Amino acid sequence: MDNPAIYHRSMMSALSAAIEARDEPAAEPRTLLDLLDRAFERYADRPAVGVWQDDGKAASWTYREFARRSRLAAWRLRHDLGLGPGDRVLTWSPSGPELAAAYIGAMRAGLILVPLDLRMTSDAIQGIVGRSEPRHLLLGTGQDAPDPGSAGLAEIPTTIIDTLTAVSDDPARAAQMEADVETWPRPAPEDVWDLIFTSGTTGTPKGVMVAHDNLLSTMTAINGVIPPLEHRIVSILPLSHLFEQAIGLIYALSVGADILYVRSRNPRVLFAALKAHRVTSMIVVPQILDLFWSAIEREADRSGRRVWFDRLRRVARRLPYRLRRIVFRSVHDRLGGSLSLFVSSGAFLPPALQQAWEDLGVIVIQGYGSSENGFGTCTTREDHGLGTVGRPMPPVELAVADDGEVLFRGPTLFKGYWQDPEATARAIDGAGWYHTGDIGHIDPAGRLVLSGRTKDRIVLPNGFKVYPEDIENALRIAGIRDAIVVETEPGRIEAVVLLSGAGARDAAAAKRIVDTAVRAANAELGPQQRIAGWRLWPEEDFPRTHTLKIRRDPVRDWAAAPAGPSS
Repeated sequence: MDNPAIYHRSMMSALSAAIEARDEPAAEPRTLLDLLDRAFERYADRPAVGVWQDDGKAASWTYREFARRSRLAAWRLRHDLGLGPGDRVLTWSPSGPELAAAYIGAMRAGLILVPLDLRMTSDAIQGIVGRSEPRHLLLGTGQDAPDPGSAGLAEIPTTIIDTLTAVSDDPARAAQMEADVETWPRPAPEDVWDLIFTSGTTGTPKGVMVAHDNLLSTMTAINGVIPPLEHRIVSILPLSHLFEQAIGLIYALSVGADILYVRSRNPRVLFAALKAHRVTSMIVVPQILDLFWSAIEREADRSGRRVWFDRLRRVARRLPYRLRRIVFRSVHDRLGGSLSLFVSSGAFLPPALQQAWEDLGVIVIQGYGSSENGFGTCTTREDHGLGTVGRPMPPVELAVADDGEVLFRGPTLFKGYWQDPEATARAIDGAGWYHTGDIGHIDPAGRLVLSGRTKDRIVLPNGFKVYPEDIENALRIAGIRDAIVVETEPGRIEAVVLLSGAGARDAAAAKRIVDTAVRAANAELGPQQRIAGWRLWPEEDFPRTHTLKIRRDPVRDWAAAPAGPSS
C-alpha cells in the first residue's frame, strides 16, 4: 500500500509542473474533461463516488482520489495496453466507482467508449462488436460480472477494470504517470468519446456518436433546470446508458455530488442505502419509481393503513410541498429524510405515478430526449405539470412538423451514426433538424405533450390515425399499471394490460379492475380511440430492451393469438 504523505508531495510537485506547462487559459470548459477537471480541483476533499456493499457499509473515494485513479487508468490504457486516440474499447461491467473512473480515464486517453449493457443478448453484443471493431474489452468483476466467453468475446484482449484503476505501490512512479497524462493533448470539442448503440425495439441497433461538445451543451441546459442542491445521489441505473452517464455521472460530478452505487434491485436493500446515504435526489426511469412506490403501497397494505394512507394523500395534495413531507414523515424517514427530487426519463411517466410521489412532497422532473439529441425538453421544479415533458432547454430548438413529428436542432445533436451516412441523412435533414420519430403537440403553455411514435400509429379502415400511447396513457391515468394497445383486427382496438397486486393474482379482481379502468378511459377518449376489449398479460412484466423500453412486437404477436382472460 502506498504512503499517502510521500505520494502527496510527489504528486503535487509533478502535477504542478505539468499544469503550469499547459497553454490553455482558465476559461469556460470546452470539453467534458475540462468540466470534470475543474470539479476535481474545486471539490477535491469531498466524497465523490462510493458503492453499497453486501454488509450494508459504503466504501467511497474523494474527488481527489477519483481523479487520481482516472489518470492512472488513462496512462495504463495508453502505455500498458497500447491504445491510442480514436480506438474503440468495450466496457462490460456492473456500475461502480471503478467503471466510472475507467470511463473518465478512457476520455483522457482519447478513446471511444462502446458500453455494453449487462442485459444485452449475445447476438446484440456480436452485432456491436462486428460494427465497432473494438481493440480491447474492459471487464467488471463481482457477483453480477458478465462472462466474455458466453457472448463470444473470448478472443478480444481483456483487462479487468479493477486492475486498470488500482493505485500503485510506488508513489513516485504513480505521481510521474499522472503528470505524464497531464501533458497529453486535450481532446477537441468535436471529438467523439462515446459510441452508444441504440436498444433496437425494432430494427437493427445503430451506433450513436456522441462528442464532447454535444454533451457539454446538454450540461449547460441541465444547469438551468435542476435546482442547486447539496446533491447526494443513489445511482441504480446502468452506467452503460447515456442518460446515467450524462446526468448521474458527469453532471453530478460537475456540481460536487456524492454518488453512491447500489447494484441490488431488492427494495429492502435499496431503502437501506437511501436511508444511510440520506439521499437528496435520484436519476431514475419510471419503472424504478414504480418499484419504489409498489413497495410503499405493500407496506401500507401490510400495516392495515392503506385506506388512511390514500386519504392522507388526497389531503396532502392541497398543501405546500414542505408540509406534505411533514405529513408523510414516516415514509421520508425510510428514504433517508432528505429526498426531494427525482429526475425521470427514458420512458413515459404515468401521471398517476408522478402524482403519487408529489403527494408525498417529492418533485418529479421529467426529461425527454434520446441518445441522438440529449435532453431536448424538460419540466422544472417550478413547472412540472402532469402529462407533459416541458419546454425546450436552451440552446435546443424545438419544432413540430406538419405531420406532428417532433424535431430538434442545436449543439446537443449527435455527430451521426457510426459508419452509416445514409441513416444519418434520414435522421438529420438539410436544415439541421433531427427527426425523432415521436408525435406530439405544444400545449397553450408552450410545453411539449407526446402522443406516440410514428411507426406505432394505427390507421383505421376509415383513415383515422390512432396513437396507441394516447390510449395507454388514459388507461394508466385510470389506474392500470401498464398497457399496450393493439389493433387485433381492422378497426378493433384492444388493450393488453399489466396489473400488480390483487389484480395480478386473481381473475375476478383483474376483471373488476380492468373493466372499471376501461370504462373510465373510454369516457375520456374520442369515439375512434375507444377500447373494444382487453387481455391480461400473463407475465410479471412486458418484454423490454436493455434500456427498459417495452418491446411491442412480442406483445402484438401474443395478442394475435386466441384471447386469454379478457372482456
